[in-house]
Amino acid sequence: MKKIAILCSGGDVSGMNAALKRFVEYALLKKMQPYFIEHGYEGMIDDHIYPVGYKEVAGIITKGGTIIKSARSKRFLEKHYRTQALKNLKAHGIEGVVVLGGDGSFKGMQKLSQESDISFSGIPATIDNDIAGTEYCLGVDTALNIIKNAIDAIRDTASSFDRAFVIETMGRECGYLALVSALTSGAELCLIPEIPYDLHTYKERFLREKSAGRDYFVAIVSEALDQTQTLVTWFEKEIGIESRATVLGHVQRGGNPTVYDRLMAYRFVTHAIDGLLEGRKDAVICYNDGGFGYRSIEDVAFVDYMIPEELLLLGKEYGIKEGTTGTSPV
Repeated sequence: MKKIAILCSGGDVSGMNAALKRFVEYALLKKMQPYFIEHGYEGMIDDHIYPVGYKEVAGIITKGGTIIKSARSKRFLEKHYRTQALKNLKAHGIEGVVVLGGDGSFKGMQKLSQESDISFSGIPATIDNDIAGTEYCLGVDTALNIIKNAIDAIRDTASSFDRAFVIETMGRECGYLALVSALTSGAELCLIPEIPYDLHTYKERFLREKSAGRDYFVAIVSEALDQTQTLVTWFEKEIGIESRATVLGHVQRGGNPTVYDRLMAYRFVTHAIDGLLEGRKDAVICYNDGGFGYRSIEDVAFVDYMIPEELLLLGKEYGIKEGTTGTSPV
């Protein structure tokens, strides 16, 4: 294999630039010519493909987002556009492609693999951490640290004004970010789609704690539930405390990548390139139990992700505090 390329697809995450840096340097170390594909699959269709070297990745490791841009491509669903994309790859002599993205990106990768002899290697990169087969996706640690800093700051003002703050995290249909953030920030309430909840379970406890001297609350809620404003109203009407909502939004996707995400980018890319050199045609690099392995796209992109049971059990404790009635979890 003489020429390989890399692209970013779907939502950007902090750590992508660290991955690009490692990709270029490791490819050159292995005597291959690295290429960048800008704007994901859209750029592959439009031939935004070019060779790169050390200069293009100098100084990028500290930056969030991705210097080669990302995109979601509706055109890629149509075969004639995929055919054009493959023609562009072949015109450049590219034999292997590394794809940073989520399950939708991997499904696109599978299509290209089935329709050509080009090899593909996927790296899970999404702050949602909702990719089956891997316990960690690139960018998650940075996102969690951004959320942690926001919650810590909001708790300061919540305590100063005797308010309840409802903080909405991203995560698409997955409650991982909300759950881990709640557990590690000492939040009083956490609502996620994976755990059924009944607000009546909380009312008695919150009213009792309020009468005993608690003068503020911090609640974390996943965007998947679309209950942020409802929860603000509930705090004001049922608990009798002034409330505010904070939607963290896309701030969770950017920012200076943490040391952990930089290291994971380095390790993910190393295994991705090694997999291509070993002859793997369509593998996704997965991280579990402290080690890396290769899984087929079918075992990743077409399987629903489940939050580890250990974390769910910790989350359920929110709804069974001592002295509460009922058995409804979070």
